[in-house]
Amino acid sequence: MALNFQPIYILASGGERALEKLNVVTNNLANVNTPGFKKLLLREMSQYLPENKGDSSHLFVFPRFNDTPVINTQGNLIKTDAPFDLAIFGKGFFGIETPNGIKYTRNGHFLRNGEGFLVDSNGNYLLNEQGKRIQITDITKPVNILKDGTVYSGNEPVGKIMIKDFSSVRPDSESYYIPDANAREIPPEYQIKQGYLEQSNVNGIEAMIELINAQRRFEIYGNLMRSLDQMEQKSNEIGRA
Repeated sequence: MALNFQPIYILASGGERALEKLNVVTNNLANVNTPGFKKLLLREMSQYLPENKGDSSHLFVFPRFNDTPVINTQGNLIKTDAPFDLAIFGKGFFGIETPNGIKYTRNGHFLRNGEGFLVDSNGNYLLNEQGKRIQITDITKPVNILKDGTVYSGNEPVGKIMIKDFSSVRPDSESYYIPDANAREIPPEYQIKQGYLEQSNVNGIEAMIELINAQRRFEIYGNLMRSLDQMEQKSNEIGRA
């Protein structure tokens, strides 16, 4: 008796989606305490064999990967009173100069390096609206940052922070984001809160439940594949009898 591979394809595809879900949820959980981190969502789609012009007498549907969009909802703000901790309340991203070009982040934990430049925890530079580094050389003057992102050293403005927003972004490394290939730049709507940090928008309890469900889903697909294999073996034994 010939082995029917169609159910195996369906179950294997479902198991692969469950494993992808595990990876996405695990990544969300790992960043639950990362300032400015945005939750990722795994979206799936149904793949129909007729769309692939398959044999009309053997039609089946199986789950396929679609995409992992960034859920760009506002995270809670926590007060730190650190002068270079900045939170974006609203929509937009800080522009950061990295060795691989300009990238964007919601992680507003900044420091002043030895040369007076504002940098993030990776040592990359916070940029102004002109795409230049922001430098504060006089450490004796208080630093005030207005809601629109204008940085003052004492009474002297030293630059306005680059804030940009896009119709869609995708995650890069180290809490950075970059625009999607077909993303449009849109006007940001924001206020800068000095002395605050935005928390991750991942709900730890919900993420744990998602993780448990994804693990159970993966186990179910594995058990079904084993059961199917046993049924096929028994069918073959009956066919040889």
